[in-house]
Amino acid sequence: MDFRLNDDQLEFQRYCRRFAREVIRPVAAEHDREQSVPWEVIRQAREWGLHGAPQLERLGSDPEGIMGVIYGEELHWGCAGIALAIAGSGLAAAGIAASGTPEQVGRWAMECYGEGDEIKLGAYAVTEAQAGSDVKSLRTTAKLDGDEWVLDGTKVFITNGGIADVTVVVANVAPELGHRGQASFVVPKDTPGMSQGKKEDKIGIRASHTAEVVFEDCRIPVDYLLGGMDKLERKLERARNGQHAGSSNALATFEITRPLVGASALGIAQAAYEWTLEHLEQRSDADGPLLEQQRIQQTLADVATEIEAARLLVWRAAWMGRNGVPMTGGQGSMSKLKGGDVAMWATTTLMDLVGEEAQSTDCPLEKFFRDAKIYQLFEGTAQVQRLVISRMQRREYQERLKAASEQLAAASA
Repeated sequence: MDFRLNDDQLEFQRYCRRFAREVIRPVAAEHDREQSVPWEVIRQAREWGLHGAPQLERLGSDPEGIMGVIYGEELHWGCAGIALAIAGSGLAAAGIAASGTPEQVGRWAMECYGEGDEIKLGAYAVTEAQAGSDVKSLRTTAKLDGDEWVLDGTKVFITNGGIADVTVVVANVAPELGHRGQASFVVPKDTPGMSQGKKEDKIGIRASHTAEVVFEDCRIPVDYLLGGMDKLERKLERARNGQHAGSSNALATFEITRPLVGASALGIAQAAYEWTLEHLEQRSDADGPLLEQQRIQQTLADVATEIEAARLLVWRAAWMGRNGVPMTGGQGSMSKLKGGDVAMWATTTLMDLVGEEAQSTDCPLEKFFRDAKIYQLFEGTAQVQRLVISRMQRREYQERLKAASEQLAAASA
């Protein structure tokens, strides 16, 4: 077991940090203030090989799964909103990869990014007004009408919602079956019946476009159903017969991306920690230099330790996901939960340490604090993550007890 990053990973980490410092940070305040999509930064990310096909190839060839979480952390160190604008299409691509046939993946995955000089965006539309973390309560429906699916419903808080070139939509095809009656669909931009609703005015991640997506008699070809009709019919038949049908498409997609969300939150925490160290380096009070005072050192040590602990959870989950190791104990949810909680706690604690000036919009800690909160909310709130972890831990413990009992019985026979 070796926890050291190898030379390629270290070089990639430095490269991402340089991009964040030289390209993202100089325009972060402007895009945060104006809530504007940072198209010029996305284009530069493509030029640097940090967006689209080059980045996907790098992640696909990484046997340890660590490159993706390095990427998420370092870009979020620059600006969380801009980082999400660059990487937000990945959730739609992950949804296509998790649910689609090989032919659909080949057709639609790169449509979430664009190729060459063309920049495209993807959106993953799950959340609804009465169904945020509870994906079992989705009300958007998909009804088969001849050789078309007809979508009706409203999705809220959708990253790239209404401006995406490809929107992956999770809808009910058999509402009576709960999440087992859901399916995922691809809806291209400008499809009649799909429109952008309210654009959200957010407290943080303001450079990332977030809006409602409305579907009213939105008709798409039957083959835009991810996975195809045969797969859907088999799934519904198993559900109606009371057989276990596995997780919903949405839950499966979120499980893939949770370590990346945890890493992204840590980028904010790390940025806040480093800024505070530099800021306090030059400050003194009646008791002397601040960084030499024990109370300051105690707090900074706690922040550094929490960040490192969360990072190890993120790296473990990323490695497990990449290598097909089942996260039966909720390791993916642990990484997301810990990363989000640490980011919120660290930014709050560091603001307390710096004092009154930390609440000023001229102080970077104010933005880090605003950006951090969403990581306790989206892709499953912190409370929901705890429920998931508790259930999975209980199930894993019961399975261990059962296996031990069977081994004991076999040995006694």
